[in-house]
Amino acid sequence: MVVPYTHEPFTDFTVEENRRKMEDALKKIEAEFGKEYPLIIGGERITTEDKIKVVNPANKEEVLGFVSKSNKELADKAMEVADETFKTWRKSDPNFRADILFRAAAIVRRRKFEFSAHLVKEGGKPWKEADADTAEAIDFLEYYGRQMLKIKDGVEVNSRPIEHNQFHYIPLGVGLVISPWNFLFAIMAGTTTAAMVTGNTVLLKPASATPIIAYKLMEVLEEAGMPKGVVNYIPGPGSEVGDYLVEHPRTRFVSFTGSREVGTRIFERAAVVQEGQIWLKRTIIEMGGKDTIVVDNEADLELAAESIVQSAFGFSGQKCSACSRAVIHEDVYDQVKNRVIELTNELTHGDPTDNHNFMGPVIDQAAYDKIMGYIEIGKEEGKLVAGGEGDDSKGWFIKPTVFADVDPKARIMQEEIFGPVVALTKAKDFDEAIEIANNTEYGLTGAVITNNREHLEQARADFHVGNLYFNRGCTAAIVGYQPFGGFNMSGTDSKAGGPDYLIQHMQGKTTSEML
Repeated sequence: MVVPYTHEPFTDFTVEENRRKMEDALKKIEAEFGKEYPLIIGGERITTEDKIKVVNPANKEEVLGFVSKSNKELADKAMEVADETFKTWRKSDPNFRADILFRAAAIVRRRKFEFSAHLVKEGGKPWKEADADTAEAIDFLEYYGRQMLKIKDGVEVNSRPIEHNQFHYIPLGVGLVISPWNFLFAIMAGTTTAAMVTGNTVLLKPASATPIIAYKLMEVLEEAGMPKGVVNYIPGPGSEVGDYLVEHPRTRFVSFTGSREVGTRIFERAAVVQEGQIWLKRTIIEMGGKDTIVVDNEADLELAAESIVQSAFGFSGQKCSACSRAVIHEDVYDQVKNRVIELTNELTHGDPTDNHNFMGPVIDQAAYDKIMGYIEIGKEEGKLVAGGEGDDSKGWFIKPTVFADVDPKARIMQEEIFGPVVALTKAKDFDEAIEIANNTEYGLTGAVITNNREHLEQARADFHVGNLYFNRGCTAAIVGYQPFGGFNMSGTDSKAGGPDYLIQHMQGKTTSEML
């Protein structure tokens, strides 16, 4: 019997034993620096001459490893393997597939500190953020395994005395999974195993900044009993491998998490029916947000300030759910603004191997340059009241940055920055606050801080985001508790970690037998 799902508990690093285990795990990871990691196609390890150099974003001189880089020819080979493997995998027992996920979750759980330590080094995540990422990966494995068991027998439909009708779900085919660098373990594991447990075969192309953790997931899945060719590991450039496989006539669906620019490009390219293609490709796309915390004049103002700061600067704002704008009622604007400035200035930032640092680096030079560029824009559009400085001499570090008195239509209030920058603006009343909150092309997360029940219900109806939180920050959705996905240009609203997510990877089939 499968026990009911509950989310993986977070690690308490104030406990000396946990702190020691994490420190030991970091030393273990450091001992592995410089290793080479091959592609995995049909279970075969393939080494290429062209490599992805993976560095620690907190210390560019630390090279974690060298990952073989796929190309169009190897992508073709992977497609052939995945296409052939699908013929048998699609008929495999759903219980068998779910058991692979449950065993994989157990393996990761036993090695939890090791995986979290790797996220500190490869992703630049502080301990708390790394631990949450690992816990979420475990949650996806556990939750999707149970969801598969729930839907494996289909849904009951009506039959007449002369017939027996059945409705069930069947897999789609070969799926291309393009995973992001920010939740380098959790989202990568969730999107890959959701496609796999539903009977599809997978071409996994992880983000080029963070491909090693994806290789480690492959090792876990193999240890858990996944047959060869079900998931094929093919990191490589999006311009060559990604575009080619998105357009490939045998690709049945594309699962992507990343930027709006790349997501809309995938959506457009996947819509074109290629020669020899006999289906309309499905896309499961999550693209980001411009997320707002609304603070009412009837609110706990300390809670409001803490929620803004924690949501804006956790993992250096590199979350699609991060608070990048706060709309504050004019009656309490100055109080909240001043407290946000105080709390921001108290934050510690530096190398995340030191658990005393709340913030670490941003992921790479391109991100650093983009964010610093937006800070310059912000200086023209608002008043810089905290941070605004960067240092890329050793790693890519940017101080948590706050702009005040920003026009709701300013660029830093409209465009996704994906870094530790938050803009504050004021509203004359709650109606205007909700109007401003909805004035972007995105619709991912949002939060409302108020003790006014009527305003909460108004926001429930009118604040147009996929994940809306009351009297808390706008980040940290938990699998199975807060299904995650957004509206408008935030994506296709395929709610990850929710009851209908696996069905996105399947198609319904009705059979009717005359009696």
